[in-house]
Amino acid sequence: MIRKSLTGLIGLVWAGGASADWALNMPQGVTDLSQETYDLHMMGFWVCTVIGVLVFGVMIFSLIKHRKTSGVAPAKFSHSTSAEVTWTIIPVIILVAMCIPAAKTMIKLEDTRNPDISIVVTGYQWRWHYAYQDQDLAFYSSLARPSLEARQLGSTIDPYSVDNYLLEVDRPMVVPVGAKVRVLLTSNDVIHAWWVPELALKKDAIPGMVNEIWFRAEHTGTVRGQCAELCGKDHGYMPIVVEVVEPDEFDKWLTANGGTPKAVAAAAK
Repeated sequence: MIRKSLTGLIGLVWAGGASADWALNMPQGVTDLSQETYDLHMMGFWVCTVIGVLVFGVMIFSLIKHRKTSGVAPAKFSHSTSAEVTWTIIPVIILVAMCIPAAKTMIKLEDTRNPDISIVVTGYQWRWHYAYQDQDLAFYSSLARPSLEARQLGSTIDPYSVDNYLLEVDRPMVVPVGAKVRVLLTSNDVIHAWWVPELALKKDAIPGMVNEIWFRAEHTGTVRGQCAELCGKDHGYMPIVVEVVEPDEFDKWLTANGGTPKAVAAAAK
């Protein structure tokens, strides 16, 4: 029984690992702010790396150089005021130096003024609803049928044969490249979270509240995300897909879906 349990656990871990996208770092994204966020992340990483190397280097050197077996006499002092002042001032300087660019980026992230498009995104158990405020268009976005069928208990469909398994939807959010898109987040039931790594965006959708985020995609293409709050039994089955298209293509998409283009293409150019 124990052997079977261990075998099953190892198989589950292996299957999960095989299907995961093994990225060792956060994506640089498709917006200027996502690039800034990535740069801040890397700055913090290298600062921590240098500090770790210096601290552990000094520790290892001291353990070897001043070990008892080498006949080194122990120091008689109990503390050093100079050392205490030094190791307090230096971290403060480092933190302030890191805080300034981080604060600038955070201010930009919260500046949702003067958008070209405003989209109300409402979380449901377990799908998203998108309402384009000035384009008279609204629709639900749910897990795509191939993924939905493959995930069913007893399904004979191999998940590896499904493109973008659990990360594809039937109707994606479509936005024009270069346009400032304001996303107004709320929920109809429980707390969800709208998370798209390549846009460097993650914010909760809370019932009775409206949170704001924004982005301006600089490249056409498709970016994907997921709900990032444990919102119930189908939490893992409400992906997010954002398609970034040329402004003219966006107007055509609006018209084809019953929406009304209102100078969005001109604003994005």
